[in-house]
Amino acid sequence: MKLHRLRFSLRLKRDTDMTTGSIYEHLLWFALPLLVGNLFQILYNTVDSIVVGNFVSKQALAAVGGSGPIINTLVGIFSGLASGATVVISQYYGAHDNKHVSEAVHSTLALTAVLSVIFTIVGIVFTPTMLKWMAVPDDVMPEALTYLHIYFAGVSGLLFYNMGTGILRAVGDSRRPTIFLIISALTNIVMDLILVLVIPLGTAGVAYATIFSQFLSAILVIITLVRSDGSFRLNLKKVKFTWPVTLKMVNIGLPTSVQQGVTSFSNVFVQSYINVFGSAAMAGWSSYGKIDQFIQLPIQAMAFSSTTFIGQNWGAGLYDRAKKSFRIALKLSLIMTVILIPVLIIFSRQFIYLFNQETPVLDYGSLIIRYMAPFYVLSCINQIYAGALRGTGNTRVPMIIMLSSFVAFRQVYLAIISRLLPGQPVPVILGYPAGWLLASILLCLYYELGNWREKYKTI
Repeated sequence: MKLHRLRFSLRLKRDTDMTTGSIYEHLLWFALPLLVGNLFQILYNTVDSIVVGNFVSKQALAAVGGSGPIINTLVGIFSGLASGATVVISQYYGAHDNKHVSEAVHSTLALTAVLSVIFTIVGIVFTPTMLKWMAVPDDVMPEALTYLHIYFAGVSGLLFYNMGTGILRAVGDSRRPTIFLIISALTNIVMDLILVLVIPLGTAGVAYATIFSQFLSAILVIITLVRSDGSFRLNLKKVKFTWPVTLKMVNIGLPTSVQQGVTSFSNVFVQSYINVFGSAAMAGWSSYGKIDQFIQLPIQAMAFSSTTFIGQNWGAGLYDRAKKSFRIALKLSLIMTVILIPVLIIFSRQFIYLFNQETPVLDYGSLIIRYMAPFYVLSCINQIYAGALRGTGNTRVPMIIMLSSFVAFRQVYLAIISRLLPGQPVPVILGYPAGWLLASILLCLYYELGNWREKYKTI
C-alpha cells in the first residue's frame, strides 16, 4: 500500500505548476532534463557522423553531416508549429482551464498526423533538388541521397515525438521525455554499430537506425499521454480538430515555424559557400556543426525553459514574475556558455578528431571552431530574448527579426564577401556571428523599449 501511494505521488508531480515557488529552482530543474534530453537527441545524428566518418568514408561523413540543412528545414517548420501548441497549452494549464487544455492536446495530435504525411512526401520528392542547390560535390551526392530518402520515409516518428514532448513540457514535465530520448538514443547507437560494422549497410545503415529509434521514442511518448491522469490525457478516440483552439495554436506557432523553416532553408545556400572548397571543407563544416549543437544545448534548454515558465505565468496574469524569470534565464545561460567557450577553443582539433582524422578535415574543422566560439554569447542573448517573447504569445516580432538577421542579412553578407574575398573561408565563417549580433541588438531594443506588453496581456 505504501509503495502504491509513493508511485501515485510521483506520478502527480511530473507535471509542474510554475506559477508558485522559486524561479531559480523551476528554471533549473525544468531546463536540466531538457539539457540532457537535447544532448541525447543530438547524439542521433552525431553518432551517425562518427560511425560513418570512422568506418565508412569522409564522403559518407560529408553526406550525413551535410544533410542537416535539409532535415532542419522541414523539422524546423514543424517545430515552430509545435512551439505554438506548447505556448497555448502552457497558458491554458497556467490558467487551470482544463477543457481547453484537453481540446488543445487532441487538436495537436490531429495536426501532427496530417503534417506527417505532407512532410514525408515533400522530403522525399524535393531532396535531390535541395542537394543540387547546396552544390554538393559529385563524390558525396549518392551517399546524401541514400541517407535523406530513408530518413524522410520515417520522419513521422520524429514529428510525433516532438509534438508529444511539447505537450508534456507545456505542463511542466521535462523528465519523462528525457528518459524516452535516452532510451531511443542508446538504441540508435547500438543499431548504428550493428548496421555498419556487423551488417555493412554503410550510410543506409545509420539512416535505418535513426528512423527506428525515432519511432521508438514516439511510441513511448504517446503511451505516456494515453496513460496520464491530468487534463492533458490523450484519448485516441477524441483526436480531432477543435478549430478555434487549432487556429490559435497555428496563429502563435506559424511565425516561429516560418522563421525556423526559412532560416534552415537559407542554410542550404549558406552550405553551398562552404562546399565550393571541396569535400574536406564540407566534412570539416559538418563536424563543426555537431560540436555547435552541443554548445547550443544549455542556451536552447534555458530558452525553452523560460518560454514555458513565462507561458504559464503569463496565462495566470503574473506578469512581474514572468519578467523576472527572463532576467534569471539570461544570466544562467550566459554563465554556462562563458564556461564552455575556452574549452571549445583549446580542444578544437581534438573535437574534430572524433569524426575524422584526415589532416584537411581537421584543419578546416578546428579553424571554424576557433573563429566561432567567442560569439556564442550573442546566441545566448538572441535566443533568451526570443524565447521570452514567445512565452507571452508574441511570436511575430522574433520571427521578423530573426528572418531579417539570419536569412536576409546573412545571404547579402555572404554574396558580397565571397566576391570581395574569393577563396578565403574565414570571412564566410563569420557570416554566422554577424547575423547573431544583428538579431541580438534588434531583439534587445524591441524587448526593452517596445510598447508590446499590454497587447499580449489579453491573450
